[in-house]
Amino acid sequence: MGALNRNETDRWTGLFLSDLVVPNSFTLFVCMCVSFLSDDATGYGPVFEDQPVETIYPEESPEAKITMSCRARANPPATYQWRLNSWNIDLDGDNHYTLVGGDLVISNPIKNKHVGNYSCVATNDYGTVVSREAGVQFGYLDFFSSEEREAVYVKEGQGAVLLCAPPPHYPHELSFRWILNEFPIFITLDKRRFVSQTTGNLYISKVDFRMCDSHPVVSISCFLHQPGPIRKYPADIKVKFPDTYALVGQNVTMECFALGNPIPQIRWKKTNGELPSNHDVSMAGAHLHLYNVQYEDEGTYECEALNSKGKDWHRARVSVEAFPEWTESINSTEKDISSDYTMSCVASGKPKPRVQWLKNSYARDLKFSGLTFEDSGMYQCIAENRHGVIYANAELRVIACAPTFEHNPVKWRILGAKNGRVVIECKPKAAPKPSFSWSKGTELLFNSTRVLIWEDGSLEILNVTKADEGHYTCFAENNRGKANSTGSLSITEATKITLAPSNADVTVGESTHMQCAASHDSTLDITFVWTLDAHAIDFDREGSHYERNLVRDSKELLIKNTQLKHSGRYTCTAQTPVDNVTASANLVVRGPPGSPGGVRVEEIKDKSVRLIWSRGTDNHSPISKYTIQCRDSFSQEDWRDATTSPPDVEGNAETATVVDLFPWTEYEFRVIATNTLGTGDPSSPSPKVTTLEAVPVVAPSDIGGGGGTSRELTITWTPVQPQYYYGRNFGYIIAFKPRDGYEWRKVTVADPEAKHYVHKDSSILASSEFEVKVKAFNSKGEGPYSLMAVIYSAQDVPSKAPASVGARALSATEAIVCWLPVTQHTVEGYQVSTMCLCL
Repeated sequence: MGALNRNETDRWTGLFLSDLVVPNSFTLFVCMCVSFLSDDATGYGPVFEDQPVETIYPEESPEAKITMSCRARANPPATYQWRLNSWNIDLDGDNHYTLVGGDLVISNPIKNKHVGNYSCVATNDYGTVVSREAGVQFGYLDFFSSEEREAVYVKEGQGAVLLCAPPPHYPHELSFRWILNEFPIFITLDKRRFVSQTTGNLYISKVDFRMCDSHPVVSISCFLHQPGPIRKYPADIKVKFPDTYALVGQNVTMECFALGNPIPQIRWKKTNGELPSNHDVSMAGAHLHLYNVQYEDEGTYECEALNSKGKDWHRARVSVEAFPEWTESINSTEKDISSDYTMSCVASGKPKPRVQWLKNSYARDLKFSGLTFEDSGMYQCIAENRHGVIYANAELRVIACAPTFEHNPVKWRILGAKNGRVVIECKPKAAPKPSFSWSKGTELLFNSTRVLIWEDGSLEILNVTKADEGHYTCFAENNRGKANSTGSLSITEATKITLAPSNADVTVGESTHMQCAASHDSTLDITFVWTLDAHAIDFDREGSHYERNLVRDSKELLIKNTQLKHSGRYTCTAQTPVDNVTASANLVVRGPPGSPGGVRVEEIKDKSVRLIWSRGTDNHSPISKYTIQCRDSFSQEDWRDATTSPPDVEGNAETATVVDLFPWTEYEFRVIATNTLGTGDPSSPSPKVTTLEAVPVVAPSDIGGGGGTSRELTITWTPVQPQYYYGRNFGYIIAFKPRDGYEWRKVTVADPEAKHYVHKDSSILASSEFEVKVKAFNSKGEGPYSLMAVIYSAQDVPSKAPASVGARALSATEAIVCWLPVTQHTVEGYQVSTMCLCL
């Protein structure tokens, strides 16, 4: 081994005498090199296996201690030190602190003394690492104030807010419930009553008498006054969610609640797009939950409260950020002395994390140009943003030693195929990197057209023959010393394909086979491997389609019940321990076409759209036609063939016009291709589109009516089905007139589901004959009238009773009753009542 010069000795001694306290710098260096090469005496720096975590200590805890965990794997074993708010803790000078292994135990903790951020420092001869910081806080929940609160006075129908004013507490998250009159009767939450889990306040959108004299656990009483009719009030949002920051992967809950009479409805939307698919609405609309939040969920969210008297809305922004995360980290490594090395780590996060470096727990910059022994140690990369901190630890060990082949000698016996290529590896342990040379027997080798000594020491020989057989020796030398290692090269006969597979062409469901045979050196074993498009065929998993038969030095591949997925390039590889050769053939499987792609809708009209798609694979048989199918919002599960113009869509088309659609209806479309071998799978559905509005063309049916109370005209009909609304603001126009009249009277009914209309008019005569008809309208116009029907207005009650009523018994069970009829012409019948008298 070469000698250390004076400068290197001083530098080595200066680093390790101070850190490790060893008596002889040269001896230390030799031991390091040897220990690093030894399988049973490998030393290494501390690696954390357990680190402290955020801890909340309940003030009333019966266990008067806090344990902060820390354990590191290290050889030699690590020693431990703890820091509080970056200051070393004096374990000997404070009897509250005890070190148990690496764990820090805080006995009888005191709030104003032991609250803070703790970190564990682990050290051994190879360096020092610092754990992540973990906070200690004291948890508590004080009592509510005993001061009596003022009563809340409201009128029936008004909204009310009862303030919770929670007592001092930690942590900040609390769960709130309100009691009605006495425990354990909790107020039921519904669309009228809401408890904010942010403030604890109880909100009642509309108060009624049932809430009178109620009081929660904090002794608030509610009194109601009702001086007059119950008034109605427009929606007024009182619970408003703030601008919110959420971390990727977290769940977010937004609160929104409004007062008002009638009770408002709560609706949510995202102003710059649809609500995320991972959302849920609960508490009668007052809670919007976003689960597993991602960056695309960021945006402005709107809550709208609506009742018949008016509406209110509130908007706030959800910003999605992220905890730091490593995209490139560091790993323990060893490097040669005087070499260059770049240690890098990259972290993602939002905001962008700040990255800093520690060596043996102290900050430093990384500049590794010509490594020295002083650069050895434990390194930590720390990435931090406002959401947290992450650590990456690695040990850098700078070594220097003479070349040695003790653990990685040149392979003793190397085989090479005739006319092939041989690479003999030479990889001694050495630092700094050695220079290499080779010999065959006693002959030194030099680079030539057939022989090349690689930079890493490996020897490459091209087009080898029997003459290249012999003993080859690798020599390695650096400024610490030199070493060599020898191996023997033997040349075998090359493997050759003697029967190559042939191309095949089949239809789905048919079977075929491919053959492959090879010659090889008789001293070697041969195996055959089949691949499809460079992926090995798994005969166990795909035994229903693939089977192989071995006959002497040949291999036959049988492909059964071929499917489209079996098309491709099949390769047979004949391989021995020394070499391998390949031969390939193509299999074409013809079948029904694949599904078209990229289906989209353009030129949307009221009854037609233009559909565009991209051709799928024809699977080696030309596409002859396409079938267009559609599905509307009224029949979500039923796809049906659509009508197109022209009726037949040829196989070379990539667009078609779909006609005979319903106006103002949501549709999605798909396309199916057909060839002579069958019909393929349908495409994925197009994005949903809604056709334009149009004037309704369907009139209500079954026009009728009549009956009711005096001076009324009741008109009935069967409502139009929703698919025939054809537009927004759908309703009905009812026209009616006396049978002998000339002027039609018209009224409008705005409810699309209405089934009848009652017209009251004191001038209407009883049982008068009317002609009626009904038509539909929407925002685009009015449709045709229904067929006209004749109905009668309500009858008057008979003005007098029958006269001269008499009765005569006919038998024990029968009697005859007589009276004079009423002359009023609207009388349709009589009701006979009896009464039993017991004598």
